[in-house]
Amino acid sequence: MTTLFESNAPQPLADRLRPKRLEDVVGQDHLLAADAPIGRMLASGHPVSMILWGPPGCGKTTIARLLADRTALSFVSLSAVFSGVADLRRVFQEAKKRREMGKGTLLFIDEIHRFNRAQQDGFLPYVEDGTITLVGATTENPSFELNAPLLSRCQVLVLKRLDEEALETLLQRAEAAEKKALPLGADARLALLAMVDGDGRYLLNLAEDLFLLPSKPVLDTVGLLAAVQRRAPIYDKSQEGHYNLISALHKSLRGSDVDAALYWLARMLAGGEDPLYIVRRLVRFAVEDIGLADPEAVQQALAAKDAYDFLGSPEGELAIAQAVIYLATATKSNAAYTAFGSARRMAMETGSLMPPQHILNAPTRLMKDLGYGKGYVYDHDTTEGISGQNYFPDSMDRQAFYRPLDRGYECTLRERLAHWQKFRERLAAPPPEKEK
Repeated sequence: MTTLFESNAPQPLADRLRPKRLEDVVGQDHLLAADAPIGRMLASGHPVSMILWGPPGCGKTTIARLLADRTALSFVSLSAVFSGVADLRRVFQEAKKRREMGKGTLLFIDEIHRFNRAQQDGFLPYVEDGTITLVGATTENPSFELNAPLLSRCQVLVLKRLDEEALETLLQRAEAAEKKALPLGADARLALLAMVDGDGRYLLNLAEDLFLLPSKPVLDTVGLLAAVQRRAPIYDKSQEGHYNLISALHKSLRGSDVDAALYWLARMLAGGEDPLYIVRRLVRFAVEDIGLADPEAVQQALAAKDAYDFLGSPEGELAIAQAVIYLATATKSNAAYTAFGSARRMAMETGSLMPPQHILNAPTRLMKDLGYGKGYVYDHDTTEGISGQNYFPDSMDRQAFYRPLDRGYECTLRERLAHWQKFRERLAAPPPEKEK
């Protein structure tokens, strides 16, 4: 209940404009429309436990509150940042008492991923028997942060970052509430929408600051940037954003899209990623996706690491960018990666087969007497520089793991391997019969 003094206290613009109806929530029609998951739940009158996963400022808390209003459930809100086991026990006991009186409870847990595994397990019996309808909100990937048993009892609903149209709607509502226009030119207004990175709450906080400025002069983009603080990119180096962006960089390199690769590199560096982590991934890419199609690729990646170690930031970041350009434009082949994977699988399947005796060393007299090394042909003593002998276990057929592609330097390797294979086939062929 709001007291008289509280009603007269200052209230942030974002809180004053918080939607009073689900129909007023912007940017999440894929969840709230009549034929969408939450819309269908409301139509049936039976909301289920759910996890709302989305970026900051997209409406997770608002949707949870309005769900409770529409379903006549008692709304209880906790933050996993400030709550512990004692708070959960109290909420569960109160929910049990309400249930005995025929009243349901919607328990909203903000930042639910902050609860540890044991605390998450504590929800299970109360979600299972319907004592509470759990609505958890998280900015992190639930697959990584929430227990499998809890996830199996909840629907995971993904909220989108607000697009330009949704953000513009919020600005128009703010101007209607303040009864004046923001002192922004058209380009500056677009720049404001871009700089908030899809966060509606952050947009309204910036708008609140801008409303304090005089209506004249109208700000251009430069004036806007001078008037407000640019938001730091959302990037958690230990969570999903980290994996999403490195995946985007890796796949852009694999797709030979040098411009996209440079963009994702810049995004990661702007988010505070460790440059040496990026270089480690570039070295991995060089051996996994380029390999011997361009043997120089791994050298370029390693040189970027050395240059960064020597120069530091920001100058050393140019060396990383140069390596990204080289790798993106290099000839691609995963033949070495595939070959090693096949060899590993065969090694697991064949167990401990001995090498053929002719390629075993015989450091003792006994081993010589047993035939170790007998019949070995020293390749350098042959005319071709290759003996063509068998180097696989005697009981195992010859394998062809490495299949170089007809690209880059692997063209040369492909021809060389084909030549050696024909040589082996000639050696293995039976001698021609002599004429009688």
